[in-house]
This record gives sequence, structure tokens and C-alpha cells, in this order.
Amino acid sequence: MTGAMPPESPLPHPRQDFAEAFRDGAAPAEGTGDGNVTLWRLAVFLPAVAAAAAVLWIAPSLFAPGGARGAEIAISMLIALGFFPIALAVCTALGGAVSMLRRPAPRRAAAPARGLDVALLVPVHGEAAAAVFGRAAAMLEALRRRSGPHRFALYVLSDTPEGAAADAERAAFAALRAGGLGPVWYRRRARNVDRKVGNLADWLVRWGGAHDAMVVLDADSLMGPRALRDLADALAADPAAGLIQSCPRILGARTLFARSQQFAGAVHGRALAEGLARWAGAEGTYWGHNAIVRTHAFARSAGLPHLGGALILSHDVVEAGLLRRAGWAVRVLPRVAESFEETPPTLVDHCLRDRRWCRGNMQHLRLVHARGFRTATRVHLLQGAMGYLLSPLWLALLLLWTVSGAAAPAAGGHLALMTAVYALLAAPRLIGATALLLSGTPMRRLGGAWRFAGSLLAEAGLSMLFAPILMVQHTEAVARAALGRRQDWQPSSGARRSLGALLRFHRAETVLGAAALAGIAAGAVSPWLLPVAVPLALAVPLSALSGMVWPPAVLRTPQDLHVPPIAVRAAWWGEALRVPAASEAAA
Repeated sequence: MTGAMPPESPLPHPRQDFAEAFRDGAAPAEGTGDGNVTLWRLAVFLPAVAAAAAVLWIAPSLFAPGGARGAEIAISMLIALGFFPIALAVCTALGGAVSMLRRPAPRRAAAPARGLDVALLVPVHGEAAAAVFGRAAAMLEALRRRSGPHRFALYVLSDTPEGAAADAERAAFAALRAGGLGPVWYRRRARNVDRKVGNLADWLVRWGGAHDAMVVLDADSLMGPRALRDLADALAADPAAGLIQSCPRILGARTLFARSQQFAGAVHGRALAEGLARWAGAEGTYWGHNAIVRTHAFARSAGLPHLGGALILSHDVVEAGLLRRAGWAVRVLPRVAESFEETPPTLVDHCLRDRRWCRGNMQHLRLVHARGFRTATRVHLLQGAMGYLLSPLWLALLLLWTVSGAAAPAAGGHLALMTAVYALLAAPRLIGATALLLSGTPMRRLGGAWRFAGSLLAEAGLSMLFAPILMVQHTEAVARAALGRRQDWQPSSGARRSLGALLRFHRAETVLGAAALAGIAAGAVSPWLLPVAVPLALAVPLSALSGMVWPPAVLRTPQDLHVPPIAVRAAWWGEALRVPAASEAAA
């Protein structure tokens, strides 16, 4: 190991046993102050279940007389299964909208009598050193300018192999430390044992004892001083909390695909996050970054074992479940400002990342029945897996519909089903946009009424075009996970992919789309499949379009109109640190 680190402060971090329940003796007695969380859950889940049951009841009546009864039943069940998560998203957004309109913005908590010693942890593995250390420098600089009771120290925890990238990290670290912005440390492991889980575990068992809390960041995370202090204040004020998760917003998007993701998160993502926070209560989830964690609670309660000899990949949700099992509250705070992350720039990069996430989320199915997990934790685990399993489900439904002409819905059934599906998919967008405006966001911060309306339509249209492609890609990801095929992913360098590379990547969608269009032209396939067939056939040009750079005026968000100061400083520091990093790499 190389780097510059403070004296070690060891902290035991035992691996947990999923076959045995565990409670942390240091966790406070039960009672989380969430007396109305049951009502929120009933208000969200009961309508979603009722909607799925109604679809299952109504679906058989949509079919033409004389169809194959077995195929009709199978199709009806697939439709109902597919409708439930869509209806749940609508109900979650509705609950979030109600919360946004009825619940005033929380007042800033009074400064705690005793401040926390907080470690900012930035695990890296081959990312661009200047950008990573630039964001770190901006956070340290902003914290130094804001007085408060909490103390912050930054650790860059590198798993980057020896070579030019590691040289660049060392040069950027030396330049950052010379700036005197505050305590900053750097450690590089020689071997990437257990990936990010092992990286953080190594820090915990060697240096974790010196800190009350840790803010876990990704290499692309950026948090302003207000966010960091709000999270620290919230943890200090809630002795029952083991983890508090912020809801990061996407920042710095330049390509069409990234800008559509940024706009979606800024507009209707707010209502979904608020709804999740309300029905989850003290049994929230963890996204692995931009969250504050009580160090000793995490060390005692959330050590991850291997699962069947394999590393748990989507570890964050499991760690949250282990903390809750041990008696600690896990909360989501959707209104913490100045919490940001980046997103993959192209459709291909998004799909590659999803392949890795899919493998981890499929592992969750083996943990649903783990001893001691709360019901909400099991729901979070199932939601993660179903987010990918829905794609092969919908694809199976479409294929079954296509090959079972006798079981296909009548013409009126086509229209009813398509209308219902598209209405439910559009509902969270409309709900979120309406709640955002009614809760006090000025229209001028969204670019004006006409531009905002155009952006809403553009994002919805792009989502409809990309959805069939993602359906096929997620189906492939599930198949790869089932076959145990490994898929690593690194953030994209932004380089354009060749037409040949795009065609190889999207060959399954292209073939399926061309076959569907040929079937429609021959009269063998219903024309209602056109909204699915056309995007599949055009997967390659749509994918190329997704990576094109577009000006900020397209799909404009509040972050475009008023760039956060922390982002401006991060960009400045990134450029300043790129020079010494490049010089050392060249030497």
C-alpha cells in the first residue's frame, strides 16, 4: 500500500451471518418517531395492488372471442405483473406530491451541542485524477469557508493499479495537499480485493475508529457545504439513525441522453424521492454514495460476507438492510440541497452500467428471506430485482401476444391497453412537474412556461423511444446474470463510438425491430406494435443520437440556469490540478 495516511485507529468490522438475526447492543430502543408511516404505506401500496388486481380481472374480457384460453390467462397474468410496479410508481409520485404540497420545507436544525468528526471517503478505481481531486478540493474549500461544530477530513481511497493513472493521482494529491485546504489523506491498495466493499472495509478496520461518521462519496459525487453540514446535523440530532441518504441530482450533463436523465431527475424525480421517503420512514434505502453513516454502527452491523463464494455487488441496499436489522434507523432526506452526481453520457454507457447493476440486483433474490430483515428491506430488495426482471416479462408478453394470434386482444382491447400503459407511464411526469410548480419553484427557474412544456414533451418522447431498447438490453442483462457472465463498467471517456460498434451492441434490437416491422407489413403482426418496433429497428441511429452534445437550452434545469457555486469551483480546481498531474505522468 502507498500513500499518506494518519496513524491507524482500528475498528472491528465483523462479517454478518444472513442465517442468524443480529441486534447491535449500542442501537437505541425501538421507536423511531414515524407514527404515520403505516398510513403512508397503505395509501401507496393498496391502490397499486388494487390496480394490478383490476387489470387481472379485466384483461380476459379484452380478448377476441374464440381465443386460446391458456394463452389468454398467461397474457393476463403477465399484464397484471407488469402493471403493479408501474402503478406503484404512480402512487409513490402521488404521495410525494401530497407531501411536497402539505409539508413545509424543514427548518435548519439548531447546531448540535457536540459536533461530529466526519470522514469524507472517496473510493476511486482508475477515474480521471484531476476531476476526482478537483471535486474534493472544491468540497474542502467550501467547508473551510463555512464555520460549524463539525470537523471534516477527506480520504481518497484508491484501488487504481500502478501506472500512469496512479501517477496522476499521486501528483494531484500532492498539489491538493500543498493547497492547505484542510485534512486530506490518500491511500492506494496494491490489490483491488472485494472492489468498493473491500476498499471501504479496509479503511474502516484501520482508520474508522477515529471518526464518528463517514460520508461515502463516489468518484463523480459532489456535495456542497450546506448538504454536508445538513447531513451531519441530522445524524447528530437523531441518535437512532445509522444512515441518512440524500437524493443527489444529476449535474454536468452535456449529451442528449444525459440531459434527458438530468431533466427527469430535476422535475419528476423530486416527487418520487419524496414519496419513497414518506412510506419508507426509518426503513429507507441506501444508494452507496452521497450519504452519511454512523461509523461504529456500520462497522458492527453491516459487514458483508460473500454470498455462495461471490462478492455481493449491489451492496448498498443490503448494508442498509443490515443496519436496520441491527436496530438502527435508515432514512432518506429528499430535500437536502447541494447533493450532486453525474450520469452515463450515452445509451450504451447506461446499458453497460445496468449490466453490472443487474448482476448485483439478481443476487438480492437470494437475500429476500435473510433472518431478521424488516419487511420494508425485503420490498427494497425485490424492487431492485424487479426493475430488471420486468423487461423480460414485458418482452415475453409481446412475443406471446405476437405468436398467439387467436389470443390477441380485440381492436378495442389494443387501444384500451395501450392507453392505460402510456397514461400510467406519463402520470409520474405530470404529477412531479405539477407538484414542483405548486410547491413554489418559479417558472423562470425552469426556463419559462413554453420552454418547460417543450422540455416535458421532449423528455417524455425520448423516454418512449429509448424504452423498447432498454427492454431488450435489460433482458440481455438478466440472461447474462443468470449465466454468471461478468460485466465490469468504468465511466465513459466521452469518445464517440463507431457505427460498427453501435451495430454490434444493438444487433438484437435491430433484428427484433426489423422482424416486427416485416410482420406488420405482411399483416401477420398487429400494427399496435409499431411504437415498440420502430425504436427497436432504429436502435443504432437513436443510440448515436443519445451521445450527441446539446446546448444547455435543451431540456433546461435549474442547475443550468444557476450553476451551483460548488460546481464552478470543482471545474476550476479540476483544470488547476490537471497540469501537475499531466506533468508527472509525462515524466
